Amino acid sequence: MQIKRIAEIETLNKLVKSNPVVAILGPRQCGKTTLSRQYSSQWSSKTTFFDLENPRDAGRLEQPLLALENASGLIVIDEIQRVPDLFPILRVLADRNRKAKYLILGSASRDLIRQSSETLAGRISYMEMSGFSSHLVGPSKAEKLWVRGAFPRSFLAANDDASYQWRQDFIATFLERDIPQLGINIPAKSLGRFWKMLAHYHGQVFNASEIGRSLGVSDHTAQRYLDLLSGTFMIRQLRPWYSNTKKRIIKRPKIYFRDSGILHALFALENKNDVLSHPKLGASWEGFALEEAVKSAQLKEDEVFFWGVHAAAEIDLIFQKKGRLYGIEVKYAQAPNITQSMRSAIAELSLGHLWIIYPGKESYPLDRNVTVISLQDIQMITKV
Repeated sequence: MQIKRIAEIETLNKLVKSNPVVAILGPRQCGKTTLSRQYSSQWSSKTTFFDLENPRDAGRLEQPLLALENASGLIVIDEIQRVPDLFPILRVLADRNRKAKYLILGSASRDLIRQSSETLAGRISYMEMSGFSSHLVGPSKAEKLWVRGAFPRSFLAANDDASYQWRQDFIATFLERDIPQLGINIPAKSLGRFWKMLAHYHGQVFNASEIGRSLGVSDHTAQRYLDLLSGTFMIRQLRPWYSNTKKRIIKRPKIYFRDSGILHALFALENKNDVLSHPKLGASWEGFALEEAVKSAQLKEDEVFFWGVHAAAEIDLIFQKKGRLYGIEVKYAQAPNITQSMRSAIAELSLGHLWIIYPGKESYPLDRNVTVISLQDIQMITKV
């Protein structure tokens, strides 16, 4: 079964028209290859695929200039991070061959494949992709999406046991194969222990010293591990928003697992009942709802922040649109109210609007610039 990603295809259409090279970046198994095939099926010209995990395709590109210089139509190159030496060649081809467009797929962030931004400046556009969204699967399946996570194979698995097993296998493969293939020399057991410990910090301010002491590693090593998991789209680091205030602003990032299913697997939570009885229930749903909001509003990683002052007000997510600040709070409660913390943040930051996402079904205003919204109405956030 496949779910057609109409919104992503429309975005690709716009990007490909404007740029000779377009990169789709996102975690492994999030559906990048499937999207590229859905997109290419409506492409008017010939499409050529290269999967750099396939030895035959990798061999075809051992002399990339010879293989690609006369190609035309859409050229799709999957797992581009495996052969970073291709980027300078793509720059030459993008300038020389006007008959081709290049769609490259990568499982690492721009920071981890930095060559692309350096060698393809002015020729490449980026599209960040994640797994399924609640809007894509429908409101009736939002809870299943939360429990199993957004990776297509996990979400579409025949049952909870199969979904849980897929996620456990994904974690093992990520640690033992994917990380070494990026050229990163970190023992799988060390990174695995860090990843599991990080689950307990989900939704909290990251403390490199504390987690480093627990693992017996330095602050620098703990931060390096965190940056690596961020660069491979496993973790979202929400940076603090700085404002002109005399209050003591929190200056360290908050961390969230981007995929709730992976978080649950690291906690060994196999099904909905396990999740609902776990102490991290509220934090898990908060991270899931925030990720849904980021997807819906199509916000980039460098466009989202949190705001907080020590022992006082805090807002889960802050973003800027049209010169104004907006806020999002997540409450795992049936009837959320405006708190003093929210009022303080609205006044301090002059928020244009604050949305409170909750697990209920009805959306309603609480104040002139405060609205409680359900997941099924999360696209209200885009209407600012």
